[in-house]
Amino acid sequence: MTPHLLAIDLGLRCGFATYSAEGRLVRYRSTNFGSKRRLRDAAWAVLRDEAPLAYVVLEGDRGLAEIWQKAAERQGANTLQVAPERWRKALLFDRQQRSGADAKAAADTLARQIITWSGAPAPTALRHDAAEAILIGLWGVRAVGWLDAFPDPIETSR
Repeated sequence: MTPHLLAIDLGLRCGFATYSAEGRLVRYRSTNFGSKRRLRDAAWAVLRDEAPLAYVVLEGDRGLAEIWQKAAERQGANTLQVAPERWRKALLFDRQQRSGADAKAAADTLARQIITWSGAPAPTALRHDAAEAILIGLWGVRAVGWLDAFPDPIETSR
């Protein structure tokens, strides 16, 4: 099997997006762990289910990131942490970031474009944490060199 990149929008409710080495979205979801303890107990199994992992890209709470980093290291995956400002600057226009509501709406629209471009299953509902994980993952596959450029017709600021 070829390695994957897993992007995680961190929180007790996490968004996940898995990308192939070709830079295409394979699957995405959202999971509510409810507590830090349940998240810690589940992290290793979540990563194992996405194996083989080459990269785990994390955005969000640093305390929660440490849990995922330790689990990723035990499975031999590299980790990258990205600030929301960094991936948003690469993928969203300034006008789409004027407010949190604008950014979430833009993330939803762009995530749906990525789903279509990748040929991933269409969502019945797309939670904002899963949409953001999709964008974090697209930024990640570009950052690690799995994509030379962001795909057309996805409209990005770069």
